[in-house]
Amino acid sequence: AAFTLALIALSAKMAVSDGVVTASELRAFQRTVEIPPAIEVQVDRLFRLAQQDVAGYEAYAKKIRRFFASSPETLEHVLDGLFYIASADGLIHEDELDYLKTVSDIFGFDEARFEQLTAQHVLFERGADPYVVLGLMPGTDRDEVKRVYRTLVAEHHPDRLIAKGVPEELIEIATGRMAAINDAYNRIMKPPVSLNLA
Repeated sequence: AAFTLALIALSAKMAVSDGVVTASELRAFQRTVEIPPAIEVQVDRLFRLAQQDVAGYEAYAKKIRRFFASSPETLEHVLDGLFYIASADGLIHEDELDYLKTVSDIFGFDEARFEQLTAQHVLFERGADPYVVLGLMPGTDRDEVKRVYRTLVAEHHPDRLIAKGVPEELIEIATGRMAAINDAYNRIMKPPVSLNLA
């Protein structure tokens, strides 16, 4: 219950971090956090109270980190959910990105890992560096690209997450993330063909 309350507050403060809570962000929250029908009214009240002010979210992030200090993959799923809420209105505002970065730091992810997560969640009109999406240095050997890609697929493929018991609400997030990973891999392994019409 304490974890759920911290997650609700962190999600609500994520939604308000850019100054405006949109209907799409509320729907994204509802799809991300499974709320038993018996406590929907209390959760709604808590969400509305938490979204009045972004202040204090660091304490909720620290509480969640304490719950899952030995499970970084769970902390990553929480960050996935926050990215999902942030991007629900079609873009991630600079203040939302700052919020996500602070939460990522509290969760113990380094700068490179945060950049990788951001690249996997944020669509820059195919402008995200595919090497960053995969967590690789530009020019990495093709065999290493394949190895890392297979590892990421094993970690993030929706079917595997379902088998691990990840909540159904997070599968949509994993599907989008997997699409970004596949796109990055394809862009590295199959660069665009230039036609010489001379």
